[in-house]
Amino acid sequence: MQQFGKLVGIVRGGGAVQTGAGRRWGLSLDDRVLLVAVYYRTNLTLRQVALLFDVSKSVAGRVVDHLGPYLALSPVKRRNSPDMVLIVDGTSVHTHDRSMSASSTNYRYSTNLQVVIDANTRPTVAIGRPLPGNRNDCRAWRDSGVDHQCVDHQCRGAQVMADGGYPGNREVIMPYRKPTDSSELPGEGRPQHRPQASPCPRRTHSGAHEVLEHPAQLPTQTRRRLLRRQGCGPDA
Repeated sequence: MQQFGKLVGIVRGGGAVQTGAGRRWGLSLDDRVLLVAVYYRTNLTLRQVALLFDVSKSVAGRVVDHLGPYLALSPVKRRNSPDMVLIVDGTSVHTHDRSMSASSTNYRYSTNLQVVIDANTRPTVAIGRPLPGNRNDCRAWRDSGVDHQCVDHQCRGAQVMADGGYPGNREVIMPYRKPTDSSELPGEGRPQHRPQASPCPRRTHSGAHEVLEHPAQLPTQTRRRLLRRQGCGPDA
């Protein structure tokens, strides 16, 4: 409650209190701030949020449009420690504007939005410019401008991790892949664990028949048939 009261005080100090003539809001300032917070922090739609506060969908939309800028946090530039780890990935956002979107993998017009988050606390650190949905992540990392944010501005000094879709970007830490020329991986890319034993029984060739080293793992009828072939079954 103390944090919510501080949030309401920030909004009131920013000039969100209605003054002068005009139609008054049906909800108080506290309820309107709570409505916007619920809409931003949950996956509820405007229609569902409107039902919670007993208002119409249009009223809930006007409240969000009016108080949304007051609750937006201003970007803060800080120098991060080398121990800080960030995660970058591209997400497909469906967009009706054909001038900036393109048909993506699901044949829907969307944009590729690069998002960088903190690996520990999960807040959004940087967001790139929207690009056409058919743009690969390795190229969208550079074209969206999020690489400059992670290297020069908000994420300076932090390590950025990503999946295997960012080849060619040396500032991004990616999983190691086996080279196409069948050469060995570098020392830091070699697996440090021993391969696990296969759960399937191993076959050894003995004459014209194949003998399984672990016949107990086979079904009962197959195990009996194998033992009869080897001459050690009950009917041998």
